[in-house]
Amino acid sequence: MIRTYDRKLIIEDGSQYYGYGFSADTDKVFELVFHTGVIGYQEIFSDPSYTYQGVVMTYPLIGNYGMAADDYETFHPTIGAMIVREYEDHPSNFRAEATLSEMMKKFDVPGISGIDTRKLTRSIRDFGSRKALITSVNTPLEKGLEILKETTIPGNMAEIVSCKESWEYETEEPKYHIVAVDFGIKHSILKAWKKRGCHVTIVPWNTSAEEIRKLQPDGVFLSNGPGDPAAVQPAIEMIQQLRGSVPMFGICLGHQLISLSYGAKTYKMKFGHHGGNHPVKNIATGKVEITSQNHSYAVDESSLKGTDLTITHMNLLDKTVEGVACEKDSIYSVQYHPESAPGPQDSGYLFDRFIQMMKEGKAHAKKN
Repeated sequence: MIRTYDRKLIIEDGSQYYGYGFSADTDKVFELVFHTGVIGYQEIFSDPSYTYQGVVMTYPLIGNYGMAADDYETFHPTIGAMIVREYEDHPSNFRAEATLSEMMKKFDVPGISGIDTRKLTRSIRDFGSRKALITSVNTPLEKGLEILKETTIPGNMAEIVSCKESWEYETEEPKYHIVAVDFGIKHSILKAWKKRGCHVTIVPWNTSAEEIRKLQPDGVFLSNGPGDPAAVQPAIEMIQQLRGSVPMFGICLGHQLISLSYGAKTYKMKFGHHGGNHPVKNIATGKVEITSQNHSYAVDESSLKGTDLTITHMNLLDKTVEGVACEKDSIYSVQYHPESAPGPQDSGYLFDRFIQMMKEGKAHAKKN
């Protein structure tokens, strides 16, 4: 039986892609990006870093292993949309408790299948990320373009996805106390800290340095998150006031905010890094890590000159900055995701490095 197209994707350049809806029927505007992972669609769907982004999955079959309760990265997904070649609504997986389409409907996330994702991915790669709209197949192109023109995607998305009140992520017999500033933190990051014996206090994105000091942490962690880092000014000021007084570690958006706090600059990338196969060189050791990445902004390498930060990691595909550090301030950060959910397991040592830094900080405090 021949199916009739019922949904379409309209891009702000006027191009259209026709397909089949497989989730919420809502119309939504978002920024197009593509993800190169073979697995991990559940983690992608629930990653707060994909707020206001429509993710084109380059792997052709999505939905085949369903959704498992333990694999969500947030309880309230805010992804813009999912765009796939072929969607499977009858998963084969003993862990599955729901289908992808069921969860997308629950959180009002639109999805479209039947798209030529190879053509669409090439378009994003060649012409960059652009605004797009998923809508009914009957929506006139002129109307869709008008909606795209009138819709502004927010810059500061951390305030959208961050917790509103602080909360605790506890572990038995904690060895260290970490304050994690939530710009869109993933559950797998919290699991990584718990595994290493850390009690984590998660605080909102705009928590002040004074409030963090009152919590007396052994270390401060700056999480991943969506949007333009330059728009998250309260966090930049907080880092400036805290650095040097407590060990600090940032990933993704946290990495960008650390760089901005030292006077560096960030810029919007053409189509960003989204996938689990990005090679990154550790400059100190010469080793290459295969990393999991999800970001649309990067730190301007030239702007780091004259700051107290040194570059620790570089991307071997496009030579973008992937890590910085300031030894005297006990602060470091990476652009990629060492919790590796989804993705390779090469970068877990970065969590262990922070444990060692907090251990040395506590030993120093006892001496004094």
